[in-house]
Amino acid sequence: MGTQISFSRADGRLATGYLAKAAKPNAPGVVVIQEWWGLQDQIRGICDRLALAGYEALAPDLYAGTVVPYHDAQAAAREMNSLNFAEATDQVVRGAAQYLAKTGVKVGITGFCMGGAVAILAACRIPEVSAAVVFYGLPPETAFKPSDIKVPLEGHYANIDDHITPQKVDAFEAALKAAKRKFKFYRYEADHGFMNEQRDVHERKAAELGWKRMLAFWKKQL
Repeated sequence: MGTQISFSRADGRLATGYLAKAAKPNAPGVVVIQEWWGLQDQIRGICDRLALAGYEALAPDLYAGTVVPYHDAQAAAREMNSLNFAEATDQVVRGAAQYLAKTGVKVGITGFCMGGAVAILAACRIPEVSAAVVFYGLPPETAFKPSDIKVPLEGHYANIDDHITPQKVDAFEAALKAAKRKFKFYRYEADHGFMNEQRDVHERKAAELGWKRMLAFWKKQL
């Protein structure tokens, strides 16, 4: 459904990404941020589904063409650890938001795993973003302050998660409450990555419920 495009980063340099267009013109936009595997088919599929739901969806390619196979977590970790998260957020992700906002529509951002962490940074740093939905992602404490989040935030987290543990999510939630941010978190009896239907951690019922809740959030916020 979608196509690979080039767009301008915030600094004017070129970046690439996958764009899926809604059937109606001037549809609100959603920036979709990849997992640590790269911009693979499953993330493109998320964009296609959002387009069918009435949103123009753009997934910027933060790895500049590199896609890591699911069995190679070490390679994925290397790619993620080599990424300059602040620059990627401020330049590539902001450029994607600006691209979607060029007709004056509202733009949201969602991300998965590593992409969820980037989405939280975007909620702090990108003025073109109006709302954010995070799936099992959380930046390091040194990278942001919960009080810096400027837009409504919806979080979807797994209770069986060795990466973004329930304890970390509890602490994040408490910090957001203390900062009086506008947010709502959902917890699922599922593992990290439960939205990804291409992996064995996929949990269909949780994924369907998370998708339904996200669309309801976008309808309200965008």
